[in-house]
Amino acid sequence: MPSNPALHSLPPAHLAAWLIAAAALAGVIVRPWRISEALWAVLGAIAMVALSLLSLRDAAAAVAKGSDVYLFLTGMMLLAALARREGLFAWLAAYAVRHARGSARRLFLLIYLVGIAVTALLSNDATAVVLTPAVYAAAKDAGAPPLPYLFICAFIANAASFVLPISNPANLVVYGAAMPSLRHWLLQFAAASAAAIVATYWALRFTQRAALRAKIAHTVGVPELGAGGRAAAAGIAATALLLSGASALAQPLGLPTFLAGAGTWFAIMAVRRAPPWAALREISWSILPLVAGLFIMVRGIENTGALAPLARALAAHAHASLGWTMLWAGALTAVASNLLNNLPLGLIAGGIASAAHLPAKLTGALLIGVDLGPNLSVTGSLATILWLLALRREGLRVGAWRFLLVGSIVMPLALAASFAIYMTLAGDFGILRADF
Repeated sequence: MPSNPALHSLPPAHLAAWLIAAAALAGVIVRPWRISEALWAVLGAIAMVALSLLSLRDAAAAVAKGSDVYLFLTGMMLLAALARREGLFAWLAAYAVRHARGSARRLFLLIYLVGIAVTALLSNDATAVVLTPAVYAAAKDAGAPPLPYLFICAFIANAASFVLPISNPANLVVYGAAMPSLRHWLLQFAAASAAAIVATYWALRFTQRAALRAKIAHTVGVPELGAGGRAAAAGIAATALLLSGASALAQPLGLPTFLAGAGTWFAIMAVRRAPPWAALREISWSILPLVAGLFIMVRGIENTGALAPLARALAAHAHASLGWTMLWAGALTAVASNLLNNLPLGLIAGGIASAAHLPAKLTGALLIGVDLGPNLSVTGSLATILWLLALRREGLRVGAWRFLLVGSIVMPLALAASFAIYMTLAGDFGILRADF
C-alpha cells in the first residue's frame, strides 16, 4: 500500500507532537477503562517531555501560564459546591418551577434566559458548574425529565460565550494582551452573539419538542433560604461584579474569582461556626491537572515549530481574500475545537494570530469558531467537560453519541447564523462597510 506523502513531508518532531496530542485527546474523549480524563492529558504532557519535544523548564512555564485559569476554575467550583450544600440551588429551582406555572416550555425559556445571564456575566464554565445542579433540582421539583433542561446548560454555555470578553476563558487566550476594549468587543460581536443565542434556542426547542409537551408541576413548596444560602448567593453576585470590573479594566479574572469563592467559604464558616470541609470534597479537582496537561501539550506543539506553516498559510490566504478566509478558517476552527478541545485550540489560534499579525476581523472569525464549535460534541470545550462531571455527581450520564445527535443540529445552525451576521457587519462582501 502506498504511504501518505503528506505524513512524510512533516518533520519528525512535528508529527510526534501532533500524534501525542491526538492520542491524549482521544483518551480524554473516549475514557477507555473509565480512566479519568485528567490522566490522559497528564500522560500526553509526560510524553512530550520524555521525547524531548519540550524541556522540563518549558513544561513548567506552560503550567504556570495557566495559573489564571486554575484560580478561576477553583473559585467557580468552590462557589458551586457551597451553593449546592447551602440549599441555594434547591431554593432557585422551586422558584423557577413556581413561575413556570405548569408549562414545560415556559420553564425551558426561564432556564435559557438565566443561562444567558450566567454565561455572559460569570463565564461558560460557571454555567456548567453553578447552573447545572440548580437546573437538575428544578426538573426534579417539576416532575419533568431533566435532560432537555440540562442540555440548556451545556449549549448556552458555548452559544453565549462571546457576549463579553469574560464569558469564556478561551476568549482570554485567543486575544491575550491584545484584548479589544469592551466597546470595541460589543461592536464586533454583540449582533453575532445574539444570532447564535437565538438560533441555539430554537434548535434546542426543536430537538427537545417531544419532552416539552409533557405536563409539569404547577406549584411546589419553596424552601426557606438560610443564612448560608444567602451568603452563597451574595458570593455569586459579588463574583459577577468583580468579573465585570476586572474585564472593564483589562485585568486577569482568576484571582478575583478565587478570592470571591474563598471569601464566601469563610463567610459561611463564620455563619455556621464550623469549617464546611465537605464543600471542598465536592470539587472536581481533577479538572486542574487536565487543563495543565492541555497547556503543556500546546506548548510542545509550539516548540516544534509546527504552527509556523499554519500561520504563514493563513496570512497568505487572508491577503488574497480576507472574506473567504474568514469563512473557511472560522468553520475549520469550529470543527477542530471538537478534535482538540477549544481551550488548547484557543491557545493555538491566539499564537497564530499573533505570529502572523492577522487582521482583527479574521481573529474574530477564529474566536467565533473556538466558542461555538464545541457545541457539536461532549469534549469540544472545558465547559462541556465540567457539565459532564456535574451530571455524574447527580448520578446522570450522557453518552457522546446522544450529545452528538443534538449538537449536529444545534451547532451548524448557530454557527451559520452567527457568521451570517458577523460577515455582513464586517463588510468583506460589500454588504455593509462597518469598520471593526
